[in-house]
Amino acid sequence: MDSQGSAAKVLPIFGEDFRPRFHFTPERNWMNDPNGLLFYKGKYHLFYQHNPEGNLWGNMSWGHAVSTDLFNWEHLPIAIRFDEEIGIFSGSAVVDHKNTSGFGSIEKPAMVAIFTAARHDQTHQSQHLAYSVDEGVTWVRYSGNPVLDESMKDFRDPKVTWDASSDTWLMTIAKPEEHKIAFYRSPDLKSWKHLSDFGPLAAIGGCWECPDLFPLAAPDGSTHWVLLVSLNPGGVAGGSGTQYFIGQWDGTTFTTSQSDAQWIDYGRDNYAGVTFNDAPNNEKIFLGWMSNWIYAKDIPTEIWRSSMTLPRTLGAAEINGELQIISTPVFPKNEEPYHYLIDCDQNCSITFTTDAGSVEVIFNASTKRLTIDRSNAWLGDVIEEPQTSPKTSAAEFNLEIFFDHGSIELFAPSIALSMTSLHLLHNEEVKISTLNAKSLHA
Repeated sequence: MDSQGSAAKVLPIFGEDFRPRFHFTPERNWMNDPNGLLFYKGKYHLFYQHNPEGNLWGNMSWGHAVSTDLFNWEHLPIAIRFDEEIGIFSGSAVVDHKNTSGFGSIEKPAMVAIFTAARHDQTHQSQHLAYSVDEGVTWVRYSGNPVLDESMKDFRDPKVTWDASSDTWLMTIAKPEEHKIAFYRSPDLKSWKHLSDFGPLAAIGGCWECPDLFPLAAPDGSTHWVLLVSLNPGGVAGGSGTQYFIGQWDGTTFTTSQSDAQWIDYGRDNYAGVTFNDAPNNEKIFLGWMSNWIYAKDIPTEIWRSSMTLPRTLGAAEINGELQIISTPVFPKNEEPYHYLIDCDQNCSITFTTDAGSVEVIFNASTKRLTIDRSNAWLGDVIEEPQTSPKTSAAEFNLEIFFDHGSIELFAPSIALSMTSLHLLHNEEVKISTLNAKSLHA
């Protein structure tokens, strides 16, 4: 296929065949936020917000799946199930190697989940523990729950990590309606001391959720800290989105000189993403929920609903004199991306077309911005906000496109760009045509 030509490939897309080829989906029923992302003994553990009893949001529980490569997943039984009083909202999981909690032993450390217990009447949220001594297959709720209760209606999504410098646990958690992220420390996962709050700052058009705090090395070798904060509504492309802050963490307080929002993704469908604890080589592997609260319930699938984004390795790069987060996709070996060179002095486009519609990726040489247009492959009654990148000053850039059943993801690490979008193409023949986009396929 040359840059002016077209090619067709068979993609069975609708009904149960609407399932993605290389994105995670639950076996059945509703899914939203990724939870408890963890690597242990050669396996990636993905827990997720799940309704075990239906295809719409409700009865929040933790679903569970494991994989050795992030793409071939084994579905496991429900890890932590809702009960008559509480839903099991988002949180994180750790392996307690030093047995600080006493739930396991040094020889057989416990896997510990830290999650938000949300009362069904929506009056109260607090933080609870559950633990597993069989590598996450079965779970026991801690009899001393809650371990952190600030008597708040909205107080959720604890991300817990081990701080080797102090031999303690660090919790990063959201105060959603205050637009604040709070930090706590604990020696044993059971007793928590408040350290500080961060915010409000930058995008505050919706509630703050699903935070994550971690260090990243800059190209010059210096260490910077990144704070992810998901926001709904008020995302950069409308509805749900995830902003980030780059700053410093002194063990107690997060500070930043940043005043404006920076976004981990400029598409409409990447929300609530966090990183895996204990990933190999200390990589920061990010995974998000590939949807948007505006229309998540309307995606026309029957047996299951929602998928996760491609995993991405996060890094830091200096672009135009500013340190920014770059996302490098992790993808299966048998799914190479469509790869193009974009000349920023020319209008360029790559179009995916079926008998039912099309999705177009457009670069505008006047505005120097990249746009995803899915208006011809989308829900007719949903207002479609533009999905547009920031302006680039680059002369050219390489663009990788991953096109799957129901989704398209764009990556251009050299300009710190990723864009994730759902679509609803539902015919078997997909043709790809290009204008002024040089194909870099082998």
